[in-house]
Amino acid sequence: MLKTTVNVDGMACGMCEALVCDAIRKVVPEAKKLSASHGKKIASFVTDGEIDENAVREAIDATGYRCLSIETAPYEKKGLFSFGKK
Repeated sequence: MLKTTVNVDGMACGMCEALVCDAIRKVVPEAKKLSASHGKKIASFVTDGEIDENAVREAIDATGYRCLSIETAPYEKKGLFSFGKK
């Protein structure tokens, strides 16, 4: 699994967050745990495989917000009983 974090400029409220999430959901329908924060200026989501970063960038830019960067890193699911495991 991969966690993708998108730095988004221009979000100012909860409605902005919803618009960014909707734009991402349209181009990455398999996205899980999709959330956005106007305070942190990020949107993040988890996928099982690689995504088309250009499509995500274009979808966000089309909403009037600006995609500054996209970072993808391995994601390890953390459950209630995973504490202390290595």
